[in-house]
Amino acid sequence: MPPVSTLLEKMVARESNWTPGTLNGLGFDRAPADTRVVVAMSGGVDSSVTAALLAAQGYEVIGITLQLYDHGLAVQKKGACCAGQDIHDARTVSQSLGIPHYVLDYESRFSAAVMDDFADSYLRGETPIPCVRCNERVKFRDLMQTARDLGADCLATGHYVRSVAGTEKGTVSRQLLKGVDDSRDQSYFLFSTTQEQLDFLRFPLGGLYKSEVRELADAFGLVVADKPDSQDICFVPQGNYASVIERLRPGASEPGEIVHLDGRILGRHDGIIHFTIGQRRGIGVGGTTEPLYVVKLDPDQKRVIVGPHHALDVQEMTLREVNWLGRTPDPAGAPIMVQIRNTQDPLSATLFPAHEKGGLWRVMFDAAQPGVSPGQAAVFFETDRVMGGGWIVSTNSAWDAASI
Repeated sequence: MPPVSTLLEKMVARESNWTPGTLNGLGFDRAPADTRVVVAMSGGVDSSVTAALLAAQGYEVIGITLQLYDHGLAVQKKGACCAGQDIHDARTVSQSLGIPHYVLDYESRFSAAVMDDFADSYLRGETPIPCVRCNERVKFRDLMQTARDLGADCLATGHYVRSVAGTEKGTVSRQLLKGVDDSRDQSYFLFSTTQEQLDFLRFPLGGLYKSEVRELADAFGLVVADKPDSQDICFVPQGNYASVIERLRPGASEPGEIVHLDGRILGRHDGIIHFTIGQRRGIGVGGTTEPLYVVKLDPDQKRVIVGPHHALDVQEMTLREVNWLGRTPDPAGAPIMVQIRNTQDPLSATLFPAHEKGGLWRVMFDAAQPGVSPGQAAVFFETDRVMGGGWIVSTNSAWDAASI
């Protein structure tokens, strides 16, 4: 990789040499100074460098930070995307860059669109991904509308993904690609982005490595240059999911039985919200000769069903709310690569429309996969391009728990 100083010089020079009749670096046929960009600024290093890069390249940049949940909690939770300290950091960075900065109170929207869904999903025995819902329902819907209201040409974020202009069925539109830094790629979390949203979005960091972004933060003299990356979900302090769910849904966590696949009652639990599919540690049962894993959660019966590792194997899953970016596969059944975890490579599978269930899709893996959980995302890829994805609503395993 070239020195970051050289990289920055090239990026700035490219925009300063813009000439009429050509596209600028964001894909618009106008000078950078005549291109208004709203940057979603979380207060972290990635979004701060995004704003700094665009400002250095001569774009008209407006920074917006969202207050997404109770500020009293936020100021106690440093390092999360919507914490009070992060709002302060975003404001400080904006001041150092000389760009306007606004803080918008989206607390009620975030609570209704993300936090309530998170709690209800756990109560259904699912394992949700609230960051996807936040992008889908708040950042790429409500914030995007705010950006349009401000007369912006696009909304830029600090995600490690790329979007490029392409042609699909004769129509020019943008395609969503993985970021070049495999260790930071966030394309899995953006599968529900609509084509209209994607055409309005820009991701300036998609072609950079995290180490380069850190160096750029130093080069710009940003106060967040050494700030650690957030590890937790922003509204879940110390990763304690159950306490958040109990606060949002008082009394919803009810005790029940821990049952083996063979029908044996092995113990009791304090609520299914304390368990996830594939969990081994902390189940709360002993006296067995084999390691046990959570293989199913039954919210109706308030049961946690456990069994051996091979009982986690899933051959087929059903998806809802499937979103396509680009062409839809052959409905007769098409080979496809599907990613079921952010940390896992895409897997070979076959895709079918579940006509009998109305709007759902079935995915059959070429090889059975362990620990596939309802509530998680399944994202389709063609090499490094995101073709779409959906939410896992149910799975079919090799065993039958209907009699338990």
